[in-house]
Amino acid sequence: MSQQAEVAVLLVSHDGASWLTAVLAGLKAQTAPVGSVVAVDTGSRDGSPDLIENALAGVPAATVRRVPASTSFPQAVSEGLAALAQAGHEPEWLWILHDDANPAPDALAHLLAASAAHPEADILGPKLREWPSLRRLLELGVTISGTGRRETGLERGEYDQGQHDDVREVLAVNTAGMLIRRRALEELGGFDEELPMFGNDLDLGWRAAATGRTALIVPQAVVFHAEAAHRGVRRTPLTGRHTHFQERRAALFLLLANSPRAALPFQVVRLALGSVLRVLGLLCARAVGEALDELAALISVYRHPGKVRAARRSRAALVAATRGDAGPDRERVRRLLAPWWLPYRHGLDFFGDLVAAATNQAADVADRRRAAAAEREALEGPPPARHRDEDEEFAESGLVVRFFTSPVAVGMAVTVIALLIGVRDVLGGVAGGALSPAPSGVGEWWGLHLRSWHETGFGSQVPAPAYVLFLAIAGIPFGPSLLMSLLMALAAPFGLWGAWRFLRVLGRLVTPYGAPRWLLMWGSVMWALVPLVAGAWGGGRWGVVVAAAILPWLAHAALGFADPDPAHRWRAGWRVGLALALTTAVAPSSWLLVVVLVGVLLACAARLVPGEVRDRSVWAPPVAALAVPLLVLVPWWLPALLEGAFAATVLDIGRWPTAATSGWDLLLGRLGDLGAPWWVGIVLPVLAVLALVPRATRIPVLVCWLVAAVTAAAAVPLAVMSIDLPGVASQQPGVSSALLLLHAAWITAAVLGGLSLRHLGDLPKPLQAGLAVTGVAAVTAPLVGLVWFAGWGGERLTDPPESDVPVYMAQRAERAPEDGVLVLRGSVAEGLRYDVHRGDGPTVGEDEIAALTPEDPEITEVIRSLVTAPDSEAVAELSDRGILYIVQAAPADGAVSANLDATSGLVQASSERGTRSWQVTPEPQSLQEDGSWSRWILLLVQAISIPVLAVLSLPPLRRSRDE
Repeated sequence: MSQQAEVAVLLVSHDGASWLTAVLAGLKAQTAPVGSVVAVDTGSRDGSPDLIENALAGVPAATVRRVPASTSFPQAVSEGLAALAQAGHEPEWLWILHDDANPAPDALAHLLAASAAHPEADILGPKLREWPSLRRLLELGVTISGTGRRETGLERGEYDQGQHDDVREVLAVNTAGMLIRRRALEELGGFDEELPMFGNDLDLGWRAAATGRTALIVPQAVVFHAEAAHRGVRRTPLTGRHTHFQERRAALFLLLANSPRAALPFQVVRLALGSVLRVLGLLCARAVGEALDELAALISVYRHPGKVRAARRSRAALVAATRGDAGPDRERVRRLLAPWWLPYRHGLDFFGDLVAAATNQAADVADRRRAAAAEREALEGPPPARHRDEDEEFAESGLVVRFFTSPVAVGMAVTVIALLIGVRDVLGGVAGGALSPAPSGVGEWWGLHLRSWHETGFGSQVPAPAYVLFLAIAGIPFGPSLLMSLLMALAAPFGLWGAWRFLRVLGRLVTPYGAPRWLLMWGSVMWALVPLVAGAWGGGRWGVVVAAAILPWLAHAALGFADPDPAHRWRAGWRVGLALALTTAVAPSSWLLVVVLVGVLLACAARLVPGEVRDRSVWAPPVAALAVPLLVLVPWWLPALLEGAFAATVLDIGRWPTAATSGWDLLLGRLGDLGAPWWVGIVLPVLAVLALVPRATRIPVLVCWLVAAVTAAAAVPLAVMSIDLPGVASQQPGVSSALLLLHAAWITAAVLGGLSLRHLGDLPKPLQAGLAVTGVAAVTAPLVGLVWFAGWGGERLTDPPESDVPVYMAQRAERAPEDGVLVLRGSVAEGLRYDVHRGDGPTVGEDEIAALTPEDPEITEVIRSLVTAPDSEAVAELSDRGILYIVQAAPADGAVSANLDATSGLVQASSERGTRSWQVTPEPQSLQEDGSWSRWILLLVQAISIPVLAVLSLPPLRRSRDE
């Protein structure tokens, strides 16, 4: 190499031994002369400094500097410039190389030729191609969008075919192969040390453009770049494991440091909102680590505004020293930045990636199913010709023709219409039985969920039911009243849809031909009718109705446990866990039943196939699914246990008491005295027993019976127990979950047994006749259930009980929670009971709190002293507790009324015939709320766990760091 050259090479290395041999060979092979070489190694531990020294041993004017590993890239460049100055070298040009950037032999020659042809250029950069593929384009100059995205103008995976070979001006060039005038670099102040690893090339180019300097891309010069730090191949103390954090922090900082003053407020808001959207997008792509890095980068930049202000002052001083009063060259910068619409195009592309990921996953599932069907067909032979003929004719016909010529399609349409006719009572709001009226606004549900102390009664620290959060979220677009109507109206069709999907997939797993459509229709209709004919709808037991709609989707997700791919099994675990959490919220005892069921099934699997169950990816996903409800619902069950309201974890939701369910009712699918005639429910267990006869499907049917047996055994303790509640008669624990699981197992068994009906012609004539009679009964059962529920003899949702509180008092209580109404019932001789009416009365979400709140002995003593003798101090205590009126419900006890009439501080108020009422004076001022910070900790755990688990359950979006 000639010592007279005007170019000095600055090589920066850190643990780059994997690439340095080729890079140093490429440096020596340059056709253009190099005056001097300075290598700065930042604390390599792989022998890189020795490798460089040995390679440059025979090169004149070569220097190797060793600096600590904490040295940033800007500091390493400054160290190289200092080394050149100490050696007395003042080259015109500085060629910067990375230890993973291998230049082509003529790269420097092309850069110098371009500098001669364009003397106005101070910065020149080569074409970067991927190493080791050598053909894929990485960069031909870079710019940045308004959202901080590094833009190259290249398509994903674009190969070099000479399509970008024009020399042109760009905002910046990569430091891997950058040729820059030494004086220009010094006048620009070097690279910004606030950008230790990433983004310093863009920042330098932006400053150069603002001061009127030109940066060119020279495509004829080629450098092959491994991008080791960007791709995470190499970790340094500056990046660690969070490369995305460093990249995003650099992008935010350089945008805020270089944006025009007038645009800075807008940029601050835009980057904050954009970062939040990026976090959500990354969560949807299941990139949880990058989402957290994104958020951390935003906080890192915004929590140090002084650094941004200092950077802006230095840039303003640079422009003033270079251009004087002319100010920055805004036209040049604006022209070289990415167009304003580019981020929106990227957003559309990202949305397309999400859709493609979901589509690809569905295609993968379909491919696996087709492969399994082909394998079974190879073993068992092709399906009957009549099946294929029906499918082909059905596919070739038109949409309308297919509908009206398909008995299944018509039957499903008629079923849905009948179900909607049966739920016609929801129009205009729904309440009655165990279902209280909906609150006036969704904010009341949010208040119940967020607060640890509730205004119910005389105040309660019993936590709100678990379902309140889900109602609060779902009620935002609809409002409480419409939401409850939609839940009650659409639960059955939604459950029918879920049952169809579950039974269809299960049929394909059992037989390559799957279940015929008529059998799927029968099974899904039977399932949709289970909570309806059981009397859950007519009894206002909305938790049972909603749980029945969720259960088939939970079972559908649980089929993923049989997937051969461990990653798919884990995703199935998170999906099952979230579905189980939602089911537990509306049917609390379901979690206990599923725990027992999963434990028994895993024990059986360990006994039958011990080798498979030892694999952690086999048993861990179901166990994780059981743990998800404990995490997601922790603000509900943990405070309930601590407050002595453990009964909430085993009782059905809604207004108590409800009628008890006997073991016989459980088997027949009836909730107490509600429900369809008993003989309708006996068909299903009979069909499940007959499903054991076919040998081909006996094993999966036995599994269904195992589920049914375990469910029935686990339900026995619940059925024989009773729980005493304050102010309410003893209540039976919730057995509705057992009823749903039991009948779900029987329906599945019956459908699996029905798969063998295609061999009906091979059976003896007497057996065929018996099966025909059974088939008639099987068809009659759902028809009778539909007719019964649609209104011809079915139970209708009863109206809520009338309130004993006069209308004007209720209106006053609705305006202010401290204007409560104390309602007294009974007599001194037979016993008095009391409750408190606040707000708009008991609404969905408040019933459980009131019923589970233990009796306050102090309040009981105050009321006892009030009704037995005139006591003005008791009246003052009630006023302090937020009581404005006292109502004695009909029939009023004369002794109690006489004492209240004689009590100072009570004034008679108007009331309906048969009741007595008084107003408390002075009027209450406010309720003393007793909050708890521990509630917010539990809510924070819930708020973090739900989106994280939702992301883990989503299909993966294949993203690579080089896109």
